[in-house]
Amino acid sequence: MNEIRINYYKLLTFVEDIFIKCGCKQENARIIAEVLTEAELRGIPSHGIVRIPEYLDMYYKGKIKLNPEIKILKETNTTVTIDADCGYGMIAAKKAMEITIDKAKKNYICQTVVINSTHFGIAGYYSLMAAKKKMIGICGTNANPIVCPTFGVERMLGTNPIAVAIPAKSYQPFVADFATTPVARGKIDLYERENKKIPKGWIVDKYGNDTDNPSALKEGGCLLPLGSYYELANYKGYCLSAIIDIFSGVLGGANFGPFVPSQIEYIKNSRAPVGKGIGHFFIAIRIDAFRCESEFLDDMDLWIYTFKNTKHADNKPQVLIPGEPEYINTINNLKNGIPIKKETINKLLPYINKLNVENIFDI
Repeated sequence: MNEIRINYYKLLTFVEDIFIKCGCKQENARIIAEVLTEAELRGIPSHGIVRIPEYLDMYYKGKIKLNPEIKILKETNTTVTIDADCGYGMIAAKKAMEITIDKAKKNYICQTVVINSTHFGIAGYYSLMAAKKKMIGICGTNANPIVCPTFGVERMLGTNPIAVAIPAKSYQPFVADFATTPVARGKIDLYERENKKIPKGWIVDKYGNDTDNPSALKEGGCLLPLGSYYELANYKGYCLSAIIDIFSGVLGGANFGPFVPSQIEYIKNSRAPVGKGIGHFFIAIRIDAFRCESEFLDDMDLWIYTFKNTKHADNKPQVLIPGEPEYINTINNLKNGIPIKKETINKLLPYINKLNVENIFDI
């Protein structure tokens, strides 16, 4: 078999131990572990433990702080600007959404921006924090410049994901969590490690030619915006990515567009920074700012029921609600263990040995 299954709590403790052994305070290591393991649990391995070597290499190269001093730079009743002090993005992101939710409890709505940060994992983790409090949660982030705008061949934007989580009464929350590209960069890396060709429409080579070679990304190529081709309206993906970039970067004073500092080796960025680090934004909205909360939750149940029971095409599965595949993965992976590919384990082994962490992978 090419993968083994690991108990969720065992994996969570393993990841936490890695970052503690690296020098993180336990509370910071636990946050990092929660976000990475949640990605695995929800079936998003491109943002899971495969990222650990990348994160540790950033620390070893002095590009990131293990225990940042997170500071509030500016705030009002409904807004906050936070400096992440160049720590692991998850640490500042979780604190930012906690602050956002607390302010929204008092003032019905709040938006927080974070600057001077780094990669924060899966966006859905943070929007779900609000949904669990019966609020609407929204968050987004900019990222390594690796996406070309429509008609362009230069790396100008990140994959810039957005996540929206909306609570319901009887169903799991509606969760739309997606990159503004056809695929996340991490998935390209997985295809390359497994020596697989990628579908055309994901990336172009450095000359702007369509390609199915995942290595083209490391050879100067670019990810395409969501929509892939102009004829399929990739300019809409470009626009959405640009909006998230402005909310994440320009609004608070982080870097934006091609100025975002690269956090991966093969993305060379020689441009001088125009802000501080990577940027994120978080929004929490109380339902009762608009109507009776229980009535809204009843209507969300009706919305979900209506879409789940819509007529589907022949030989196609039932229509799913955004977030439902990840919920199904969560239930299955909690019961049967989280699947971890051997390629990912092999990539982790040098760090396991270096940090003297217990190897939980029986291969």
